[in-house]
Amino acid sequence: MKITIRRILAASAAAAALLIAAACGGGSSDTASTATQAAGPTGASATTAASAAAGDGHYKAGTYDVEGHYTNPAGPAKVDVQLTIDSAGTVESVKVTPEPTNPNSRQFQTQFAGGISSVVVGKKIDSLSVSKVAGSSLTGGGFNDAVKQIIGKAKA
Repeated sequence: MKITIRRILAASAAAAALLIAAACGGGSSDTASTATQAAGPTGASATTAASAAAGDGHYKAGTYDVEGHYTNPAGPAKVDVQLTIDSAGTVESVKVTPEPTNPNSRQFQTQFAGGISSVVVGKKIDSLSVSKVAGSSLTGGGFNDAVKQIIGKAKA
């Protein structure tokens, strides 16, 4: 796939908008936060928000396997997420197993599963929030649900 200047500019504009929104933030929080946007030629993007209070580095290293739940136009959906993290909470590996309920969700979950590794491996789990990956935007909700569950299990 050829990366065009138009795609690069669009990705840059999206990242700039995200940073501006994060900087303007609308809450009264006493912790500093930052946001980054990672986008690539596959259309993958993830938003991460790290706070000074988060990421204290006290996790039980290991592999966690949970089902994340979300809703798509056909109704309730789920996806199996397996994450391996170290004691600092850094994602070492990820495997998403589609659990489709119809052909449409099969397509999007499969696309998501194929693109998620390049978006989350090497990132801190407590600052991870995935949006659109490989053209799939709703599956990210199930992935994020699974990440929350894993954080709860992995906190030492």
